[in-house]
Amino acid sequence: MSNSPVTIDRADSGDAAALSEVAAATFPLACPPGSTPADIAAFIAEVLSPERFGEYLNDPARTVLKAVAAGQIVGYSLLHTAEPANPDVAAVINLRPVTELSKMYVLPGHHGNGVSGGLMSTALEAALHEGSAAVWLGVNQENVRAQRFYSKHGFRIAGTKTFLVGSQLHSDYVMQHEF
Repeated sequence: MSNSPVTIDRADSGDAAALSEVAAATFPLACPPGSTPADIAAFIAEVLSPERFGEYLNDPARTVLKAVAAGQIVGYSLLHTAEPANPDVAAVINLRPVTELSKMYVLPGHHGNGVSGGLMSTALEAALHEGSAAVWLGVNQENVRAQRFYSKHGFRIAGTKTFLVGSQLHSDYVMQHEF
């Protein structure tokens, strides 16, 4: 575990490649046990590539936060201020305006030292500052550790949805934090 001081700030277009590297290292750790390496690789290539992070960083409806220790990005979160596109989510998230916490990952060597909590606090503050009444997220139903973390930060299960990783459909909880 690293004890380097961590700063959390808004990422910029120069961070796209480093964010993609962190995403590629951390996303597989949150996948359900039945996820295949091919499906995980397809998801990373489609959703977490440097090019996609470049798009996220240039989208005014998205905010990417980075956690930096010893000059390296060790975690990130991605917020998206938009109406929920998934009908299952739209049916259970009733507050407006709303922000999705689309992604939040920290490298394993930085777990347990406040990086995740700092990212979450900063993400919630950013959403509140933008005028959101709530923040929602999807978390795999088998990822009990993440569910405990989100609950600790005021998220409650509001419903369910499915999530596609490569060719595999997974079951997620929809969790909501109200301000």
